[in-house]
Amino acid sequence: MTFEVHAQGAVHVFDCFSCAIHRMAPICEHCRVQIIGQGVEVEGHWFCGAHCARAEGKVGIIDKV
Repeated sequence: MTFEVHAQGAVHVFDCFSCAIHRMAPICEHCRVQIIGQGVEVEGHWFCGAHCARAEGKVGIIDKV
C-alpha cells in the first residue's frame, strides 16, 4: 500500500512513513541534522532550533516550549 504526499506543487509516493520522513524533512542549515518535529524557519532558512539559528547570526529567535 502506498500513499501520496503533496508538497510545493509536487506529488511524492511512498510505501512507508520512514521513507517519507527521510525524503521530505528539511535539514538544519547550521548543524545539518534532519528536522523531524518542530524546527525554526527564519527568512526562508530552516534550523533545528533557536540555538542553531542564533549561531548563524539570526536575531530575536526563541524556542517555543
